[in-house]
Amino acid sequence: MPAPPAQVDDIAPAGVPGQRHRLRAASRARPAVSKIPQVTLLFWITKIIATTLGETGGDLLAQTMKVGYAASSIIFIALFLAGLTAQVRADRLHPGLYWTVILATSMAGTTMSDFANRTLGLGYPRGAAILLTLLLLLFAAWWRSGHTFDITRPVTFRGELLYWTAILLSNTLGTSLGDFLSDSSGLGYAGGAALIWSLLAVIAAAWYSRRLPPTLLFWSAFVLTRPMGATLGDLLTKPTAKGGLAYGTAGASAILFGALVLLVVLGYRRQARTTAR
Repeated sequence: MPAPPAQVDDIAPAGVPGQRHRLRAASRARPAVSKIPQVTLLFWITKIIATTLGETGGDLLAQTMKVGYAASSIIFIALFLAGLTAQVRADRLHPGLYWTVILATSMAGTTMSDFANRTLGLGYPRGAAILLTLLLLLFAAWWRSGHTFDITRPVTFRGELLYWTAILLSNTLGTSLGDFLSDSSGLGYAGGAALIWSLLAVIAAAWYSRRLPPTLLFWSAFVLTRPMGATLGDLLTKPTAKGGLAYGTAGASAILFGALVLLVVLGYRRQARTTAR
């Protein structure tokens, strides 16, 4: 899916709530280049691989290595905060750093979702509903703050924090949503995957028809590619008797890590070509 185009409606008309905040945020925006990769097909492929690795890596630490969901969540949140600090301080795009933070949000999202839904007993439907509510509240606060939703533009410090908080919540929601579809909805793994692919096809069609806001389509796709990654993770890790490839969490994580490194290298090469022009 291509990157959302710059939007002329990011600054609200006079009288609309958040207008002064938007003007103030725009005046404080850093003149640095964007630190977000161009949202192309390569972006979405890398995102799916990163979130799939987040699924298998989270399960590897929490389940296979028996660290537990709570302790694993603390470890991954610490990794996320360390990566986020480096990302916010960076003055340009570093694909390796960016995707490390994405991976950390996916791993943390996997273990936090499982901790809330399984250990605390919230269950998948309630857990997904709570996370969806939190994400919508965050978007409402984001809009009220006046910071642009156009992720391709340079942003303020607070705008970056809003962006990464939304990503963390999105990946956590995607985990709960995927578990709900496969385990609680009655659709099963195949039915849940078919539904997700169908919804993504609708989003792609809406993107090219330009009938819905690009920001809405981007975040919808961002959430849905997380359960897609979980489905791919199940395919890699589950035994052959259950329709999987039986690589286990360790083998699958190693394969996915290699694929992610390759994709990040491609990202660096694309960035170098763009800079040279």
